[in-house]
Amino acid sequence: MKRALLAATLLALPLAAQAQPIQGLYVGAGGGANFEQQTRVRVSFGSSPGPTLHGSFNTGWAAVGSVGWGFGNGVRVEAEGSYRRNTLDKNNSDGMSGAEQKYGAMANVLFDMDIGSPYIYPYLGAGAGAQWVRLNYTGGAVTNPGFAYQAMAGVAFPIPWVVGLSATAEYRYLGVAGKRTLPTPAGVTAKASDDNNHSLMLGLRYAFNVSPPPPPPAPAPVAAPAPAPARSYLVFFDWDKASLTDRARQIIAEAAQNSTRVQVTQIQVAGHADRTGPEAYNMALSRRRADNVAAELVRLGVPKNVITIQAFGDTKPLVPTAAGVREPQNRRVEIVLK
Repeated sequence: MKRALLAATLLALPLAAQAQPIQGLYVGAGGGANFEQQTRVRVSFGSSPGPTLHGSFNTGWAAVGSVGWGFGNGVRVEAEGSYRRNTLDKNNSDGMSGAEQKYGAMANVLFDMDIGSPYIYPYLGAGAGAQWVRLNYTGGAVTNPGFAYQAMAGVAFPIPWVVGLSATAEYRYLGVAGKRTLPTPAGVTAKASDDNNHSLMLGLRYAFNVSPPPPPPAPAPVAAPAPAPARSYLVFFDWDKASLTDRARQIIAEAAQNSTRVQVTQIQVAGHADRTGPEAYNMALSRRRADNVAAELVRLGVPKNVITIQAFGDTKPLVPTAAGVREPQNRRVEIVLK
């Protein structure tokens, strides 16, 4: 069962999808409860087998410290030192009392998994090394070294306000192989079975080379919308003239071009005059100006049926003046796209 658990852990490492990229040096420490399985002690008297005793342990405690290196692809290796202590349960240990302590040095391989959350990173691991098991009980005291192996499954929780620091919660199975010889009177031999432990631990881990998260990208600048084509244009005329100047033709051409870029159902062409002539004369002059502008629009491709022509003479001045004043801004034609 113990070897199957260790093999399953090793096989699970390459199956993890994406890795939390811890790169470089890190340190960790943790502690918690240790649960040691019942130990069987086989007693013999010379060549004759004796009874099998049982040693049950109370819940104890465990502490570990480690220093490791992350390769940036989720794989980590680390060296670990550990200590565990459990007292014998006198009520379930065939009358024995005392305590067992373990000191160990382990080499571990671990794999961190990225499950798509920045707040939680599961990990799996396995390790091998040595444990020194010291048992003090009513029959005496003995220290036995032994080969040790372990499997780990845990979760790391990055602490956002300290870059590189994570809290950890994990389960560990630790086994110490080999039968241990216990101190006994002359002629009596006592051998204890394998030592099996289950630990639940909380801890902290600090990675030295973790960079702070980059700031969120600046929002992309929003392109300013192209200005909408003008819908109103002013064409100005020389005094007492209805002929089109070069500048007037430029403005009319712009109006004609923009009439194809915006939705247009009607183009109003309104002629005006200043107050330097009789009212009837000014009305006729403003009409000729409007007719000339409309004719230029048609020449430039504007459908004649969308153009309406009006003449206002000097009744709607852009700049109010007294009679007889030559005001250039009142000698105009207004083109309105609707």
